[in-house]
Amino acid sequence: MLADPTLADLRALFGERLTRAPGILAEHGQSESLMTAGLPDAVVFPCSTEEVAALAKLASRDGFALIGWGAGTSLEGHALALDGGVTVDFRHMNRLIELRPEDRLATVQPGITREELNTALRTSGLFFSVDPGANASLGGMASTRASGTTAVRYGTMRDNVMGLEVVLADGRVIRTGTAAPKSAAGYDLTALFVGAEGTLGLITELRLRLHGQPEAVMAATCAMPSIGAAVECVIATLQSGLPLARIEFLDAETVASCNAYSRTSLPLAPQLLVEFHGSSAGAADDVARFGELAAGFGSEGFRWAERQEDRTRLWKMRHDAYPAILASRPGARAIVTDVCVPISALAVAVEETRADIAVSGLPGPILGHVGDGNFHAILMVRPDATEEIAAAKGWRTGWQSARSGLAGR
Repeated sequence: MLADPTLADLRALFGERLTRAPGILAEHGQSESLMTAGLPDAVVFPCSTEEVAALAKLASRDGFALIGWGAGTSLEGHALALDGGVTVDFRHMNRLIELRPEDRLATVQPGITREELNTALRTSGLFFSVDPGANASLGGMASTRASGTTAVRYGTMRDNVMGLEVVLADGRVIRTGTAAPKSAAGYDLTALFVGAEGTLGLITELRLRLHGQPEAVMAATCAMPSIGAAVECVIATLQSGLPLARIEFLDAETVASCNAYSRTSLPLAPQLLVEFHGSSAGAADDVARFGELAAGFGSEGFRWAERQEDRTRLWKMRHDAYPAILASRPGARAIVTDVCVPISALAVAVEETRADIAVSGLPGPILGHVGDGNFHAILMVRPDATEEIAAAKGWRTGWQSARSGLAGR
C-alpha cells in the first residue's frame, strides 16, 4: 500500500490524472488471457517525459513499483501488478513527434498505436511494418519485442527500433541509438531495452524504421493436406529465397473457429495465408513460383484476395483468430503458449505439439507466424475447472521441459 505522504506527492504531481477508482484499477489488473494478479495501488496518466522522470524519482525514494501500461493487449500478463505499486498508463503520450521521410524514420511517443501511426503515414508513401494483430501501443510492442505477421520480410521490433528515450529507475533520462543507419560505437543499449518489459526503465520516446509502401500486394490462402506438409512447404519456400511478406499457418481447428466467427468458408484443412509485396510483375512471378512449390506438398490451389477490401477481410480474419478460438468454447479463457524454434525444428515442434494436445484432451488450436519459426497453441479452459487449468499448466510445463532442446538446435 502507498503511504499517505507518497499519495500526497503523487496527487501534487498528477492531479486528476492520478486515480484509485476501483473500475480503473480493475481495468489495469487483468489481461486478455487467464493470467491474473493483484491490483495496482494507483494508476497515473503522464503527459511528458518530465512527469515520468519525477515519478521515477518518487518511486525510488519511497520504494514502490512502477508498471508500464500501453494498450493492455498482452496475452501473457506482462503489465500486471504482481505486488501493488503504480501503473503508468501512457495513453496521453501518443503523438507522432517527427517524421523524416528521406531517412525513413519516425519519432513517436510510446502511447501511439501502430494503426494510429500508419494512418498518420498514409500520404507519405511509408508505413510501419510490425503487425502483431492487436492494435497495440508502440511502447508496449518495443517493451515486449513484439513480432507479427510481417516479421518474415520486415523483421520484429528488434529490427525496427533505431533508438529510444528511457527513464531509468532513479529518474535519470537517457537516449540510445542515433538516426544513422549503423553505428559501431559503444554498447547497443537500444537492443538491451527492447524486450526488457519495463524492468530496466520506462520508454518515453521511440525512433522507428519505416518502409516504403509496395507497388503491388498479392495475398491468398492455400489449403494443405496436413500440418507437416504445410510446415515443410514453409521451410522450402524460405530456403528458395522467395521474398514473402507474410506466411501464416492455421490448423484445421483454428480454421473452423475462424469460419464460424468471421463468416468465411475456408476448407477445413491446415491453411497457409501468404502475401507478396513488390512490383506488379515481380509479385506475380513470386506467386507463380510459390504455387509450384506448394503443389509439390499437395496443396489444393489458391484462393485469391485480389482487391484491397478482400485482403483487409483476409487479414482481419487472421487477426481475429484469438477471439474466434475463444468463441468456439463459450465461457472459456485461454492459456497461451508462445514457441519459437529454428526453422529446421519447426515441423517436428508443431506436429509433436499437436499430438501432445490430443493426448491431454484439452481444446488447443495451433496457429502462428511460421515464417520466423513462431507458433502458438491456445489452450482453452473453463475458469472454474481447476482440473483443466492444472492439466493445461502441467502440459505446458512438461512440453517446455521435454522440447527445450529444439530451440537450441
